[in-house]
Amino acid sequence: MKKVSKLSLTLASIGVFMIGLAGVLQYKAFQIEENTVAYETVTMNDLNAGKVEEISNKNEEKTTNTVDESNNNTEVLENTSETEEVEEVVIEDELEDVKTYEEVSTVPVDPIVYDGLTMGELAEKLNRSLNSTISGKGYLIASYSLQLGIDPYMATAIILHETGCNGTCSSLVRECNNVGGQKGGPSCGGGAYKAYPTLDDGIMGYLDNLYRNYYSHGLTTPESIGPKYAASTTWASQVNNYIALIKSR
Repeated sequence: MKKVSKLSLTLASIGVFMIGLAGVLQYKAFQIEENTVAYETVTMNDLNAGKVEEISNKNEEKTTNTVDESNNNTEVLENTSETEEVEEVVIEDELEDVKTYEEVSTVPVDPIVYDGLTMGELAEKLNRSLNSTISGKGYLIASYSLQLGIDPYMATAIILHETGCNGTCSSLVRECNNVGGQKGGPSCGGGAYKAYPTLDDGIMGYLDNLYRNYYSHGLTTPESIGPKYAASTTWASQVNNYIALIKSR
């Protein structure tokens, strides 16, 4: 009985020891497992946090690049717009220049015909001395005189001296269209002076006579024309006075 009791006691002690050892081992295993899980959890969180941070940084960089690219694109677009606007302005200026050049090139320019004047300017100058019946006939006198090679100032001056058309034209002009005191037929009122059917005929008839009987013979000044044209010795000086008057107007 004593042996059995000792054996039972020994076995009970061993059982208790084994149970205690098993509890200790289980506790250690639990700590190891817990630490391992905790370690792994921390490691995964750290890694995940690192990845998230890395991804966030990349996203921020992409966003920054996108904004920069957008700004650059905006600047490029603005620059492009400015460039296009400048080009459009330049093109419009060029078109305007071409248009202006074409308009100028197609507008006729009157040539200088006498004394630094165009035909129109010369006619207007003569008209300022032509009144009464012969008013406004400056163009006919200027153009036909130059056609014949006659000084238009002198031709007009002789008309003014002979007919008084600087003021009121004489009856010879008003009734018979004779502007230069031309003699011949058909007669004006039965006298020695010639009658013309129209005023234009009378002007051209006078200029034809001045060319045919004087200019074609080298008589081209009042001094050389006077002795043959009129009996008055003051005729040339009076015509020269009218020439000066015409030029001054």
